[in-house]
Amino acid sequence: MSTLGIIALLTLLYWLYITFDVHKGIHLLHTLPKSTKLPDKPPLVSVIIAAKEEESTILETVRHLLSQNYPRLEIIAVNDRSQDATGVRLEELRKWSKHKTDIQTPLQIIHITSLPEGWLGKNHALYQGYQQARGQYLLFTDADIIFAPATISDAVTYMKEHDVQHLTLTPNMVARSTLLRGFVHFFLFSFSLFVRPWRANLDSAREPGIGIGAFNMVSRSAYEAIGTHKSIALRPDDDLQLGISLKRAGFRQKVLSGKHILQVEWYRSLKEAIIGLEKNLFSGFRYSYTIALLACLGQLIFFIFPWLGLIFLWDWRGAAYAVAVILQIWLYRKLMFRLMSKRGDEAFLLPISASLLLYTIVRSVWLTWKQGGINWRGTFYSLRELKKK
Repeated sequence: MSTLGIIALLTLLYWLYITFDVHKGIHLLHTLPKSTKLPDKPPLVSVIIAAKEEESTILETVRHLLSQNYPRLEIIAVNDRSQDATGVRLEELRKWSKHKTDIQTPLQIIHITSLPEGWLGKNHALYQGYQQARGQYLLFTDADIIFAPATISDAVTYMKEHDVQHLTLTPNMVARSTLLRGFVHFFLFSFSLFVRPWRANLDSAREPGIGIGAFNMVSRSAYEAIGTHKSIALRPDDDLQLGISLKRAGFRQKVLSGKHILQVEWYRSLKEAIIGLEKNLFSGFRYSYTIALLACLGQLIFFIFPWLGLIFLWDWRGAAYAVAVILQIWLYRKLMFRLMSKRGDEAFLLPISASLLLYTIVRSVWLTWKQGGINWRGTFYSLRELKKK
């Protein structure tokens, strides 16, 4: 059998296995149920937001949080060395909320002017927010998330009823163009196939864990037990690492779909998405060139080659690739619907999206190597420093 024939056969076997595995486990991924009744004594929840140069989104996020129907809530917004009007907007919002009789939620603003050595800016900001927080539950979220009014009530009720120490939710991801939507959704698709997020819902397993930056709600005791953000101080993928640490420590974790109550416009353009991802993709491979190379080969062989084989090969190898493409499209549409109630109509862009992600991975590795580190939110972190954590 030729080398190309072996690759075609392995690709088909890969997609058959992935399809079986996803079909077997995706039933574990549910949508966060609507709460019918809050606990008799609702715990205090501290919402902690890190914001750096977020003047265009932070106000809407905080306003939606101020409109939550949960009775015991405090919001701590951390302005992390912003050079734009983020801090000014937050202070204006704090003064406005103090004079609104229908808003009972305390809004605290922390302004950070310097970054200590050994910290990534966002992680340090979230840690500073934690130090001021009083809540039994901590909700770490991003500065561009839109919350439905019942989001926190639903989350707290679920955590109390199911004895969960860490709850993370997948948001509905909004994109302005078809190409951007295809790229962003493909990233989520390939990430899901790699991580299998629904496995985090298995109480019997310590691996893998997961955390999503849009919504990471954790009990204070569990957060402190894993060493807080100090233990992941230099991780650009802090949200994911928080979940992994909690799962490894044996805390009960659940990942659910929040498609009906959370919304985010992750990036506004394709260029912005590529630039944003190339800063931290390499960290997901633990800054290992070997793992990054394997990831690139995986994208090329399992996601791109099937489409090329479908077009150019007119024998059994082309037929094998055709089946692989059909399975790829079917899984993509199934996951998009499960996670975000999207029909996945942009599935025809899968080979283009895969090629763009491959390019982004290569760029991420090359730029990190060339610079000797990463530039993250205006601060440079050396590769040697990053590898320490």
